[in-house]
Amino acid sequence: MTAEAASADPALGADATLLLVDDDKAFVTRLARAMEGRGFTVDVAESVEDAVAKVKQRAPAYAVVDMRLGDGNGLDVVSALRDKRPEARMVILTGYGNIATAVTAVKLGAIDYLSKPADADDIYAALTRTADAPVAPPENPMSADRVRWEHIQRVYEMCERNVSETARRLNMHRRTLQRILAKRAPR
Repeated sequence: MTAEAASADPALGADATLLLVDDDKAFVTRLARAMEGRGFTVDVAESVEDAVAKVKQRAPAYAVVDMRLGDGNGLDVVSALRDKRPEARMVILTGYGNIATAVTAVKLGAIDYLSKPADADDIYAALTRTADAPVAPPENPMSADRVRWEHIQRVYEMCERNVSETARRLNMHRRTLQRILAKRAPR
């Protein structure tokens, strides 16, 4: 889709500028290409500092922001964009989802909160969904094994990849945890 075709797309509106904020270079590069193909004019930031500077320079109409970045919290970007452009549509992405941060993100102005791995179709749908449109349940929800694995990974990262501390917090034997961490993620 060309930029001219995108401007005619009523779902995007006249301003289709999109800021992607994520410190995972491979992911953000793939997502940028996918969103450009859907008609957005994409700008990328890999840190909170870079993103806030870009928002102050030219606030985009849309933003996709990772919750945890190397230099801070993605909610700082959401807050800065909300101050500069209140009508901007923002989606938070995170691999560390919980109810408290989802509520905070929505209170700060995010329109949706998606768990990683989210694909470009899910992100596009969240950005262009109207306020009164119901959210459809996921076609392929995570299995119970995958949810367990994601939780273990989240706690492992919170413990700064310390196996002993993670095992203590999860109330499991350290060797059991090591076996789980050595395996690939379940589907």
